[in-house]
Amino acid sequence: MKQWYEKMFENYARTYDQEVFTQGTMGEVDFLEQEFEYDRTKKILDIGCGTGRHAIELAKRGYTVTGIDLSESQLSRAREKAAEAGVQVEFIQQDARTLNFQQEFEAVIMLCEGAFSLMETDEMNFQILQGASKALKPKGIFIFTCLNALFPLYHSVKDFINQNAGEVVSSNNTFDLMTFRDYSTATVVDDSRVKQILQCNERYYAPSEISWLLKSLQFRTIDILGAELGQFNREKKLSTEDYEMLVISRKY
Repeated sequence: MKQWYEKMFENYARTYDQEVFTQGTMGEVDFLEQEFEYDRTKKILDIGCGTGRHAIELAKRGYTVTGIDLSESQLSRAREKAAEAGVQVEFIQQDARTLNFQQEFEAVIMLCEGAFSLMETDEMNFQILQGASKALKPKGIFIFTCLNALFPLYHSVKDFINQNAGEVVSSNNTFDLMTFRDYSTATVVDDSRVKQILQCNERYYAPSEISWLLKSLQFRTIDILGAELGQFNREKKLSTEDYEMLVISRKY
């Protein structure tokens, strides 16, 4: 049986590109370049690349990028956009839980809930981090965003999503304090203007959990910041006001 995130992205590529939460690409890639020290020899893996917005912009700036995603519909749109932009990006349909790259990349990115946080068990989410770790060369950098558990402890997730998500409407939210999972009903209008009703299950993480998980995978430096749409910044300290965390880590 297909999971909710598989159903959601079956026919949602063009609508996805118009959503409010996908409009910060340029500023986010500016930040990535700073973290990469503008070294365009770096090979980059984009996990959960979706329609390729970060991968394509990085390719435009001279980087070699491979994008992987579970959704063939999202990847088809990504390939169209890359062709329109006149850049080459290798887009591969693959489950992020079963990555088979071995020390092939200097950098791995996973942004805007790119697979991680969406999986139905903690073990599956950890498999994604393991795959990212294995894909990195020694001293490689891993930059990703994930849902911040501090936010739902202080705020309503439903209200936040409904204020910011355009075509996605959230209802019946239940945040489980024992598991840090938010269970909700999401109503999504796809590219054909067909309404989908999905039963969602997303995992929010405490900063200390992320640090522990990454340390167990031999990451050396771990910085956890607040993630502000289109304005990633090392000066942005994480707070209860941040829906997402921005994590920057390096391998031993």
